[in-house]
Amino acid sequence: MARNVSVVTTDDLDGSSDAQTVSFGLGGVNYEIDLGPANRTRLTETFAPFVAAARRARGAGRRSTGRTASASSPDRAAVRAWAREAGLNVSERGRISAEVLRQYEASH
Repeated sequence: MARNVSVVTTDDLDGSSDAQTVSFGLGGVNYEIDLGPANRTRLTETFAPFVAAARRARGAGRRSTGRTASASSPDRAAVRAWAREAGLNVSERGRISAEVLRQYEASH
């Protein structure tokens, strides 16, 4: 059986159609919001004077090709030890599943 699945993205503010995801950062936090044409224009016009006076942050616009550990990332060895004690299946090396990481973070 064939199945067609359509994803319709609507504006997070007013529910209008033809929304696109807009990303922005403020206070060291990155945000995403889905906005239709009118609200995208409104956001762009509102930010315009601030963007014009701002400078680009160092490294802005570059995407990392690999995951790097941050200060908030749990110690992988501790996660593996906790998972084994909790009876979860975790490999000795390589990637730790997102589900195991979620369970670890929820328990700590």
